[in-house]
Amino acid sequence: MSDQRLHVGLLVNPLAGLGGSLALKGSDGEAMREIARQLPAAERGRAARRTQRALAAMGEAAQAVRFSTWPGDMGEAVLAGCGLPAVVPRSTAASPREASAGPAGVAVTLTSAEDTRAAARALQAAGVDILVFAGGDGTARDVLDALGTSLPVLGIPAGVKMHSGVFAVSPEAAGAVLMQLAQGNLVNLTRAEVRDIDEEAFRGNVVRSRFYGEMRVPCEGHFLQQTKVGGREDPQLAAADIADWLVEQLQPGRTYLVGPGSTTAAVMAALGLPNTLLGVDVVRDGRVVAADATADTLLLELARAPGEASIVVTAIGGQGHVFGRGNQQFSPQVIRAVGVENVIIVAAKSKLAGLGGRPLLVDTNDPELDGALTGYRTVVTGYNDQVLYRVSMGGR
Repeated sequence: MSDQRLHVGLLVNPLAGLGGSLALKGSDGEAMREIARQLPAAERGRAARRTQRALAAMGEAAQAVRFSTWPGDMGEAVLAGCGLPAVVPRSTAASPREASAGPAGVAVTLTSAEDTRAAARALQAAGVDILVFAGGDGTARDVLDALGTSLPVLGIPAGVKMHSGVFAVSPEAAGAVLMQLAQGNLVNLTRAEVRDIDEEAFRGNVVRSRFYGEMRVPCEGHFLQQTKVGGREDPQLAAADIADWLVEQLQPGRTYLVGPGSTTAAVMAALGLPNTLLGVDVVRDGRVVAADATADTLLLELARAPGEASIVVTAIGGQGHVFGRGNQQFSPQVIRAVGVENVIIVAAKSKLAGLGGRPLLVDTNDPELDGALTGYRTVVTGYNDQVLYRVSMGGR
């Protein structure tokens, strides 16, 4: 049986924030790693303590989350201290870490940027739904280097420098966002900047900030202003917003299998194409290459197309099925040919809210495939507006 709980990857930079109270201006670089050997225990535990605060803010929801993490001070010790079980990926042996005796013989864990990047990549490979990391701007840069925008992340602020927008405003705020996710509430996904300053210049009282990139982060769910009518979301306006956004994302040469439903019909309307309301249409390079296609026709078109493909599907209102109700043309063979990672789910927030916290459902008549489709997945809910929402197997 597939585990349907929120799967959180936890990564702690044990050097984050070291020396902040000593006016050391950050913890990047080899020199700071050497200074860390001599810092008192109160300084060395900053990142761990702030991670503990975030976990405590989750309350009982933390017990309903499954954690994967990195050994020792990079996450495992914090979770153990909170009484939370965690899985450590087998590949951790490939991540070098240096332990050295500090004051009074207390061990100091010295980590590098490559340790952080290796851990982030391994936790993503472990199938986590979101990576939560404790650190500062330097840690955020390392996570960006490893993951880009491929996985949602959330920063627990624990560094000296935190100019990036990927951090929660406090450890407790990070815990509150995770609690909302674990409880199945609507939580938006947005892109936030990763920035950092030159520590050497900063130590000389020169602030030199630089933009490094963006990562996807969860933020508190809300309705967009343009989709409100009398304080409630207008489903037609929401569908139009979804359609406008998706049309802008379409890639030349890519094949799109557009499923049935009024939300997906809005996508076809935005493209100026005819639509089969209760069927599946195949779109490539701005034209319909197959209308009301059968499963066999979809497989034929996928074999004929030179590039990659995506499935655009919505959920049935009230019951929440994404696959297996009214769109059996998306057979297990078709979904596998496209790839579960290329399934685009679209739904207005009012439709998701109407589920009352229940998950979206998949029932492809292939339990193994259903298991691969489950977990917390991105749902497009408006123009440049996405949420993380749980997808489950029926009855699980």
